[in-house]
Amino acid sequence: MILKHQVMEMLLNACPSFKEPWKEYFDYSYQPGEEQLLYVDLGEFAVHLVNLYKGKSLAEFPDVFEVIERLHIDGDDFVKEAATIGLLEGIQNVAGNIDLNPEIFHEYLKPESKKWWDRLIDFWSGRSPSV
Repeated sequence: MILKHQVMEMLLNACPSFKEPWKEYFDYSYQPGEEQLLYVDLGEFAVHLVNLYKGKSLAEFPDVFEVIERLHIDGDDFVKEAATIGLLEGIQNVAGNIDLNPEIFHEYLKPESKKWWDRLIDFWSGRSPSV
């Protein structure tokens, strides 16, 4: 079972290009010993993924989206929810805020992640009362 303290390390291993931005973000955002806020951290990672897409740097996407799938399948309840509400919704929001159609990420999603991505879309479009 994947626990919240393992998530960012897994994403960093899948996406080495995030290591330097992560270090800068982490050093700026956290004091020594301070508890990390996974949802906020995932939002920062979502920004990085959108920037990678914009820069056509997609080599890390297969590994990244495999990790996202593992979070949805093997995570504890907190991790599963964070993978959807923190990361997938973060990608959708970041992309949408810069007029990039979030659906461009759909092709990289694995089955379980795709299900939750679509449920977010249905929720925000009013087709479903909940995610």
